[in-house]
Amino acid sequence: MSYHISGIQQIGLGVADAEQAWTWYRKVFDMTVPIFRDHATAALMVRYTGDIAHQRYAILAMNLEGGAGLEIWQYTSRTPQDSPKIELGDTGVTIVKIKSRSVPEAYKSLKEKGVSLLNEPVAGPDGRLHFYVQDPYSNLIEVIESKSWFQDRNKNFGGVAGCVIGVTDIDKALTLYRDILGFTEVVYDKDEQFADFAKIPGGNHSFRRALLRSPEERKGAFGKLLGQHEVELVQVSGKVPAKIFEGRWWGDKGYIHVCFDVSNMDSLHETCTKSGFEFTVDSRNSFDMGKAAGHFAYCEDPDGTLVELVETHKIPIIEKIGWYLNLKNRDPLKSLPFWMLKLLGLNSVKD
Repeated sequence: MSYHISGIQQIGLGVADAEQAWTWYRKVFDMTVPIFRDHATAALMVRYTGDIAHQRYAILAMNLEGGAGLEIWQYTSRTPQDSPKIELGDTGVTIVKIKSRSVPEAYKSLKEKGVSLLNEPVAGPDGRLHFYVQDPYSNLIEVIESKSWFQDRNKNFGGVAGCVIGVTDIDKALTLYRDILGFTEVVYDKDEQFADFAKIPGGNHSFRRALLRSPEERKGAFGKLLGQHEVELVQVSGKVPAKIFEGRWWGDKGYIHVCFDVSNMDSLHETCTKSGFEFTVDSRNSFDMGKAAGHFAYCEDPDGTLVELVETHKIPIIEKIGWYLNLKNRDPLKSLPFWMLKLLGLNSVKD
């Protein structure tokens, strides 16, 4: 069997205090379900952490309305470096997209909560309403209109619907994000100065901007939960973009990687190698964090942005009673039952 990508599993977010950051994302965006909360040594990531195996604490938080999660990541053995002032077009993950059923209502809700709003709702190049905000840690978030939902609990916000990635050459980046990772629908590919970027740092430049979307129905155990995702590639004109993690380590403050949910890692490894995207990190055997287990790897896009790939083998369904689901012997393209995925909500943390 060839490999399959079920969508974006999570975006990594480096912070100084993971519990504090998760509290904010719970209260503001309903990211209430911790798939895991784990202390460990990042032993395999030494290539990106100064050849030192550092200690870390991570929380994978999700919103069970549907969408990907945030892996909120904190060094516990060093003080993370601050993120530089990021401008649109700088290379790396610059903005995370969070889905909403009603963008005007989302704007009203965030304004009432005192969230830093960068602009009012405006139509993007594809006609959908969206707006940009900034979290308390200076990370940019785009709230977008979405019709891809796992369930309806009368909540306006869902989980992560994608991200914006700064690149120096969109055509080169397409070989990874479109041709290998399966974001095959090119919603738009435009080159101009964009009005909806005007209030974003660096948004006054001209850009080539390509929005890539995944198929409506992603297969795999978590396909229905993760839903449809998009990756927006942004290439700035008239300036040399900065590399967001230049001189810093993976896990320092800011968006540290984009992670994809994978079936058949061996086949994906072969495809990536043939296409020039060698795995720079590979757990080979199963990683085991006690509460979740699987096979993970990293590659880099043409600008060095870290792309994580995870084939999940075990997850906690009801952690309180020790019910874990082993996925290794299931059909990798078959979705888990709705009722079973919904049970993940029993681990939800309320404020």
